[in-house]
Amino acid sequence: MIDFLIPVMAAAISAATPLLLAATGELVVERSGVLNLGIEGMMLMGAMAGFAAALLTGSHLAGLLAAALAGMLMALVFAVLTLSLSANQVASGLALTIFGIGLSALVGAPYVGQPVPALPKLDIAGLSDLPVAGPLLFRHDGLVYFSVAAVAATWWFLNRTHAGLKLRAVGESAQAAHALGHPVIAIRYAASLFGGAMAGLAGAFLSLSYTPMWMEGMTAGRGWIALALVVFSAWRPWRALVGAYLFGGVGIVQLHAQGAWGLPSEMFSMLPYVATVLVLTVISARSQAGGTGSRAPADLGKPFRASR
Repeated sequence: MIDFLIPVMAAAISAATPLLLAATGELVVERSGVLNLGIEGMMLMGAMAGFAAALLTGSHLAGLLAAALAGMLMALVFAVLTLSLSANQVASGLALTIFGIGLSALVGAPYVGQPVPALPKLDIAGLSDLPVAGPLLFRHDGLVYFSVAAVAATWWFLNRTHAGLKLRAVGESAQAAHALGHPVIAIRYAASLFGGAMAGLAGAFLSLSYTPMWMEGMTAGRGWIALALVVFSAWRPWRALVGAYLFGGVGIVQLHAQGAWGLPSEMFSMLPYVATVLVLTVISARSQAGGTGSRAPADLGKPFRASR
């Protein structure tokens, strides 16, 4: 039994990593009061740019940097539209996703079917060979550990630093933060770029580690699940980590169950999305009942215009 569970749990950690990276970035963006629905498009651009750079240069580091840069450029487009030009955030985010899907397919067409070495697994001396814990926790690539470190760093930033306090203040009341002299637009730009970089790295994990190849639409809706994770986590980093591993586990279990039970693959493919809908329904019901644990930032999605 343990020989079956360890590979399944290790695969669930890997499957959760792109969700965790993207959700962590979006959590920071939303805590600043900005709602970016373009995660799917940014992830696809990151996946394509990271794969292309790694293939052309032979360097995984170059691929990761290119992926982060591609995500940031996509986020910059969104930020200019919504923060500088006051465009609707929901419409702009949806447009960003559609744009990313199309542009990644166009630019990435020459790279379809070409192989690239996967990100190397880290061999941690003395730990990788431990029974049970070794294959479960200490035989992953660097992005897996980076995703967990990013959660810890995000929690520390939001709760233990002056800059994090200002970002949260901007998300709760941009006008009040502006009255106190905080640069609302600059803070929201910085948060948006961070979210774009994390979404780009999430995409790079898919094309350089999870399935080391590039193909059109390879994110397969993970950007939308990452958005749901932010709500599931009540905008708290550690809850996002738990939620990401939960949804990653659901995705892996459906693959094993499909082979064991022989049912149509479509039934199991929809399980992560059914789980997403159920979680959001429960959270919505609790919110309607007067709960405060899942309250979104007060100014989330609201445009900011400095009062004169």
